Amino acid sequence: MTPFLARRATDPELLDEGVPEHEAIRSLGDIRFVNRWLGGRRSLLTAVLPQLRGLPRPSLLDVGCGSGDLPALVRGALATPALAVGVDIKLLHLQQTPPGVERVVADVRSLPFAPRSFDVVTASLFLHHFDEAEVPSVLRSLFSLARRALIVNDLRRALVPYAFGRATFPWLLRSPVSVADGLLSIRRGFTRLELAAAFARAGIPDVRIVQRFPYRLVALARRAA
Repeated sequence: MTPFLARRATDPELLDEGVPEHEAIRSLGDIRFVNRWLGGRRSLLTAVLPQLRGLPRPSLLDVGCGSGDLPALVRGALATPALAVGVDIKLLHLQQTPPGVERVVADVRSLPFAPRSFDVVTASLFLHHFDEAEVPSVLRSLFSLARRALIVNDLRRALVPYAFGRATFPWLLRSPVSVADGLLSIRRGFTRLELAAAFARAGIPDVRIVQRFPYRLVALARRAA
């Protein structure tokens, strides 16, 4: 790995800091595009569906859900009626959520749910928004809400996706906010060892982390039966 990518970036992303409403909406559309075509949907479904199938009334909480395309996707892929709840800190993001997803405006640091309220808790392209010192407490907060499993789906920091993004994001993405944030997100992503160390610091021992095509890390932390 080059020195430029050797350590996680700490610069804040534009969408987190606040951008004009029309740019935020365009950027959310770009994130849905990335989830659809660059591995986000496939990675999440592969991890989540085995944890929810067979339950009479499965429940899913997606924290940092943006415009809610991923919890809607999981809900639609299940054969039985499911409760899908999307949490985001910004109401504007949740206003773009598809029908069928319950919406809650909240901060991950003070989520309004009792412990073990949901069968599965997910966080997709969310954890990298936090600096190293904050990541373990975020993981503990998310894991405390899961009855069966916490699943984290995020970016693997590497030279190839960064070079790909530099070459293609200006052509693939509609918003300049997405171009800037997309490249920064890769720099804020994790190596497998960094993500494993964060779970260890959070006191969550039973974690399986796999690499998914093209450059995703999916961590599955299951509760003991």
